[in-house]
Amino acid sequence: MFKKLVEAKTHQRLSGADRKKLKRTIRDRFPNASDAHIDILIPPKVEITVAKYPNRVLVYGIENDVPIFFDVDGRGSQIFPSVYALWKVPELLPAFVLKGGEVSHYIIGGADLMYPGISIPPEGLPSHSAGEPWAVKVPGNQAPIAVGTTTMSSSEAVKAGLRGKALKICHYYRDLLWESAEKCYIPNGGFLDDVVLEDPSISFGGQGASSNEGEASITEESGTNNDIGVVAGVQDDLVSDSNIVENVLDEQVIADVQDLKLTEDGGQSNADGEQRVTLSVEEVDTLLDKCLLQALHTTVKDKDLPMPGSTLWSNHVLPCRPEGITLDIKKSSYKKLSKWLQSKSSLGLISVKEDKHKKETTLVGVNRKHADYTSFKPEKRKAEKMEQVTNPTASEGRVILEVEEIYKPSVHVNPIFASVGADTGKLFSASEATDIVFQYIEKENLVKPTNKSIVVLDAILCDALFKGTVKKGGTYPTEIHKKDLGSTFVNRMQAHHRVTRGTESAVRKGGLKTIQILTERRQGNKKVTKFSGFESFLIHADALASELQKKFACSTSVAELPGKKGHEVLVQGGVIDDLAKHLVQQYGIPKKYIEVLDKTKR
Repeated sequence: MFKKLVEAKTHQRLSGADRKKLKRTIRDRFPNASDAHIDILIPPKVEITVAKYPNRVLVYGIENDVPIFFDVDGRGSQIFPSVYALWKVPELLPAFVLKGGEVSHYIIGGADLMYPGISIPPEGLPSHSAGEPWAVKVPGNQAPIAVGTTTMSSSEAVKAGLRGKALKICHYYRDLLWESAEKCYIPNGGFLDDVVLEDPSISFGGQGASSNEGEASITEESGTNNDIGVVAGVQDDLVSDSNIVENVLDEQVIADVQDLKLTEDGGQSNADGEQRVTLSVEEVDTLLDKCLLQALHTTVKDKDLPMPGSTLWSNHVLPCRPEGITLDIKKSSYKKLSKWLQSKSSLGLISVKEDKHKKETTLVGVNRKHADYTSFKPEKRKAEKMEQVTNPTASEGRVILEVEEIYKPSVHVNPIFASVGADTGKLFSASEATDIVFQYIEKENLVKPTNKSIVVLDAILCDALFKGTVKKGGTYPTEIHKKDLGSTFVNRMQAHHRVTRGTESAVRKGGLKTIQILTERRQGNKKVTKFSGFESFLIHADALASELQKKFACSTSVAELPGKKGHEVLVQGGVIDDLAKHLVQQYGIPKKYIEVLDKTKR
């Protein structure tokens, strides 16, 4: 459903009545959804947006965050949660468990789920009817990878010999709906680019692992021949009437296996001759320690603590591994992420804490005076800079647009800046402002001794965060969680924005206003497209009108906006989609800053 890129017709916020209606629809559609679950997915004080697409699909999302639900027919009878919603509340839908992580390669490649690819538990196939929403999981990983509707009931599937299509997939990890989030993320380290494996934070063969995990496990001693057998087994299991799946199996998988070669030293190389290094247990242990130290020096900040072990692994340790090297905790001597972190804690490098409820190890502190930390010299990463240099917009001679949200200290937070010696007349990014308040906390030693994630508020910090916000007769808070401190502090500053295009730059007060594009009909049933707000992005009206006149081979005009500062460009013809695409491709304006409204569609 979300395989091809389709632009939404409109974006708007949900009203209070529509918000209540959406909650009622979710309760009716998903019997497992409790009030607590709904509050997690639709927070009470957060704006919910809805995007309407030409194919009648509605996508509900948290503003400036992630999509949470999508409605296939726009009537509420075919509403589904996104994978982001299922990562927050996995129990919202029942789930089929795959026979192994290798099968997930086809699911996130766009194929539907077949019954031979499902791991059937000893008690038999779970009972279900046709047309029910179900999720898909990988053994050993609690985060679902896809969602869809059942094509037949469990009794019909048994009569068919558990052959055929089990689930028509509507949405899956890494499709266009997943990519549409403001900040795409993954729930754990098992989610890779082209396959989903078990969660490395879950014990190897121990607690939290699926009972069917043994059916899909591949031992290290089996070697390449066994790998080929597994691929062949997957091919046999996924036989179906779907031409898509057959093509993937026949052409892609078999070709990949045939291209696999063994080198003389026992390592593997692909058809291009690139060496795949096979590491010993001792080498994996050494690489783990090196990646951890690299992460502690570069990306793990004290203000981000405490941090779940799975987040440390997926967002910090794995990105530090050398290019072309696969880092697997199960191939180390520790076997489990928790044991590895506890061993580093026993050496005094880090401090960890066991969360008995979540059954996860949490990083709570880093000893930056430890001998291993001080003696380690982090490597400088040049990959990101190289990507910026080879940006296609720059290579094609276009002027790159940079938009930055910045903040100016207000009277509320000035004492904090003055205390740490920061200039109150400067403009700061959100991260820089957050660093300032954490410097103050460190200087005044305000971290709660019994709980490192809590900050005790003194009089100056309390006034900076809450003065004027507490109603008369109310009590001021005495402490705040670290994760809420940065956003609360930034919200007390004056919002500004900086727009840079080539050598031209402008700083303005307030948030950045969007470009409005409108198409309507006039006399003679002719369409006209008019848009405004482009001055915010340092685009000049006359030059743009002349450019569009040549591009669309139509007449254009420029007029001043009544009662407002700025101009409006009018283009003859219904070019709303082409115009929005031109602004994105030619001027580099992010899509979130463009609002379109087509009044010619009924």
